Amino acid sequence: MSPEFQRAVTALIAAIPRGKVLTYGRVAELAGYPRHARHVGRLLGTAPQGALPWHRVVGACGRIARPGTESADWQRALLEAEGVTLQARGTVDLARHLWHPEAGQQVGRTPASA
Repeated sequence: MSPEFQRAVTALIAAIPRGKVLTYGRVAELAGYPRHARHVGRLLGTAPQGALPWHRVVGACGRIARPGTESADWQRALLEAEGVTLQARGTVDLARHLWHPEAGQQVGRTPASA
């Protein structure tokens, strides 16, 4: 992963407000790296604990990563503590909680890396 990718994705994830989520694919797209959703997941997996609000990034259709695991239970608890609604099948209600950065709002890439 390039340093530019890491900076863009890290800045974007850090900007996700409490009570909102983004999907891995949307993070990649907004950061300027469409089709790099798996790289976003790898970056989150290697980030030091507490460095980023990793729990605010979910799979496509609002799926929590690795359902049935301890980390999924932890992600669910963190999201619920922020007021994020999970549907009966355990997915985040994206219609309600998906973050939509305002038009023109600078997220992810900095002017130097754009």
